[in-house]
Amino acid sequence: MIEIEFWRLVSAYIFVVIVLLIFQWRGISRKLKLTIATLRMTFQLVIAGYILSYLFDNPNPFLVVLVVLFMELFAIYTIFKSIDHPMGKRLKVVIATSMVAGSLISLVYFNYVVLNVSPWFEPRYIIPIAGMMIGNAMTGVTLGVQSLLDNMIDNREKIEGSLMLGATPNKAVKPYVDRAFDSAVLPTINNMIGMGIVFLPGMMTGQILAGLSPTMAIKYQLAIMLGILGGVAMSVILFTQFAYRTFFTKDMQLIHQTEKKTD
Repeated sequence: MIEIEFWRLVSAYIFVVIVLLIFQWRGISRKLKLTIATLRMTFQLVIAGYILSYLFDNPNPFLVVLVVLFMELFAIYTIFKSIDHPMGKRLKVVIATSMVAGSLISLVYFNYVVLNVSPWFEPRYIIPIAGMMIGNAMTGVTLGVQSLLDNMIDNREKIEGSLMLGATPNKAVKPYVDRAFDSAVLPTINNMIGMGIVFLPGMMTGQILAGLSPTMAIKYQLAIMLGILGGVAMSVILFTQFAYRTFFTKDMQLIHQTEKKTD
């Protein structure tokens, strides 16, 4: 494996400088955001590297569970911050529950059925795979939440019309729930379609660079992509099946939703 010297790593930041110059040239007001994102990424990855090194050298089930729970909490927090509509307490509970249940069920199945990890808390497997599954589930749920809220607000009159004609809440919102699910899983499906032809995924590329044979790397990549698909789908289906209920009262009346958060 080629060792990246420090000065060579620093030279990679030239790409950030190029993007900043383009922003400056085109008058795009993203320079500060890109700078902060670059600094945060660097700091977070350096810290994560030291933490992972310690965990790999000192496997501990309590610490592994703690790290995974922290990932879940941060993912939930990120979803809440990413949505530009106000959300009630019931909806937030549904988001958090769906996120945790869907990703953890998929993670447990993947690690103990597909990979057969032993011991069960082996951090070298658990933490990286948990990161991929939780991260993709977070993206899927975020897209699902945004789509559902947009459609519930934009189509309020149609939903109320369906209710007045005798439709149940489930029937009245079904097109918008299905649309939210489709929006959430579509990026994962598109990645699967382009994988191996348009691009080689990061996990597979990293394993090949580390010296693993391409055929073995392909096995891992196939398994993890199927696991990611399951985690995203399970989290989003749990969200969509329970979230729409939070838009109705016990008398099946549609609750008014405000348009968007104000800055």
